[in-house]
Order: sequence, then C-alpha cells, then structure tokens
Amino acid sequence: MTAPAVSVVICVYTEDRWEDILAAVASVRAQSHPALETLLVVDHNTALLDRLAAEYKEADGPVRVLANAGPRGLSAGRNTGVAASKGEVIAFLDDDAVAGRDWLRHFAEGYADPRVLAVGGRTEPVWASGRRPPWFPEEFDWVVGCTYRGLPPGRVRVRNVLGGNASFRRTAFELAGGFATGIGRDGDRRPLGCEETELCIRISRARPDAVLLIDDRAVIHHRVPEVRERFAYFRTRTYAEGLSKALVARSVGAAKGLESERRYTTRVLPAGIARGLRDAVLARPGGAGRAGAIVAGVLGAAGGYVVGSVRARRGGPRFAVPPVEVGG
Repeated sequence: MTAPAVSVVICVYTEDRWEDILAAVASVRAQSHPALETLLVVDHNTALLDRLAAEYKEADGPVRVLANAGPRGLSAGRNTGVAASKGEVIAFLDDDAVAGRDWLRHFAEGYADPRVLAVGGRTEPVWASGRRPPWFPEEFDWVVGCTYRGLPPGRVRVRNVLGGNASFRRTAFELAGGFATGIGRDGDRRPLGCEETELCIRISRARPDAVLLIDDRAVIHHRVPEVRERFAYFRTRTYAEGLSKALVARSVGAAKGLESERRYTTRVLPAGIARGLRDAVLARPGGAGRAGAIVAGVLGAAGGYVVGSVRARRGGPRFAVPPVEVGG
C-alpha cells in the first residue's frame, strides 16, 4: 500500500516564538517521510503574518503562510489549515516543538488499516531550566502539553489523541466536522484545552468502527518555558482543564467525556501519590512535593469541572462545531 501524502499544519500566534517556529518548520523539512506541504496558520497577527510570508517566500519546499480565517483561537486556526490542505492525512505540530526525523513515517504507517482515522504520538518535554522540577509529577505532564505517565506504551488504540502531536485522515473531518470553536487555546489567555478530545469522540460516534491510535515512536520534543515550570501555572492549568472537561461532557455526555479520566484518577494518580510518599520516606528529592502536586492537581481539575458544570446548567457560553470544507 502506498504511504499517504501528509500535510502538516503549524498554528502560530506570536513573534515571541519566532525561533521556535523556524525550528518547527525545519524539523518538518527534515522528515524521512517528506511532508506534502507545511501550512503555517497565523492567528490574527498581521506583523507575524507578513514576517513569515517574507521568510518563506523563497523557501525550499512547499511552505505556505495563511491567516486564520475564523475567530481567534487554536481551533479555528486548525480548521483553516485543514480547509487549505491537500494531503490525505493532516498532521498537527505545536509551534514550540520539533519533530523527530521519523515522526511522519510512523504516522503514515498507522494508516495502512483503512479503519484508522487518527494517529497521535509521544511528546517529550524540554525544560527551560534544563531538568524537570523535582516537585513536578510525570502523571501531570499533560499540563505542559506532553505525554504523561499512565498512557500505555507502543502503538495502541485510544479514545483520543493529544492535539499538539496528532494526525487525522481527511475523511475524519468530512464525517465529524472540524475542531470546536469556543474551546481550546486562545493565545495567552486562560489555558483551556480538550478540543481534540471532543473531536475524537465525535469521530467515533460518526463512525463506530473507527480506530484511533497513539504510536509512541512518533516523537516530538516540546519546549517548556520557565513560567510553565512554576506551581502557579500548574494550578491554573489544572483548573482550566476541569473547565474544559465540563464543556466536553456537555457536548458528548459525561460517560464518554470522562471515560479515560476515571481510570486515570482511580488507578494512575493513587499510584503516583504512593510513589511520591515512598520517595519522601526514602529521602529522595521532591517525593513529598510530587505527592502534594498530584493532590492539588486533582482538586484544581475537580473545582474547574464543578464550576464549568454549574455555568453550563445556567446557560453559559457554548462552543460551535463548524463544518470544514476540506481541500485536496
């Protein structure tokens, strides 16, 4: 079977990440399975749009710079990229990450089975300080957009892929529509998420025999700035995740919206607390801090979920699922 052509979408929003953006594009150009094209989607930032258009005007290889055609935010930017793309598969890479050389090759291999509609990969943190903060539990690496302890290894079937290192077959968007707007990131505002979770659940509902995979050989390296190494960000992000989960549950129901989270909170996190306390007893650095951070993270996410659920019952803001006119 011929490997599918892959379009890569990188959503960008700030000139502060200029060097990161260039590094992300360079990593796509270096792939062992070449990308059909790279689309840089700029989120309502004219200066950045013009600067990138000039940077890649004479670039070697197909790099296109586009303006987000929808409302401000990551979801609309991704939808813009999907609509403009030509590949059979559309992959998404964070603007502050670099992909391993075989990233797209492992993605492409996953689509040999026609039932596969999404393939995600493993995201490794690159800490600005040079090492993981001793108190920061691996079970909460999703706080900084990375693969967390508790996900199964290898190439495995999952409920949802993680948005910063993910790919979708074009037909998935034809079946389920695009990423929901009104959820997910919006520049540097409150760090909401879960737009890829909500999309993946809609895909599985639209096609019950759909297979969604994570292949941990498809690796990217994600930069974690110093501000995100701090407990204040950890607390804010876990609370925002609870708000996001409430939105997802409102859209697809709590049974599906919290299906994976139940195992995570009843098995993975208690084991993490036990490890932290054991390390504390053995006088290993950060043990008590990690156990405490897990408890704080659970309480923060639970608090956000309660607040989000109350807002939903009171008729709070809703998000929209736009149809996406896919290219190709």
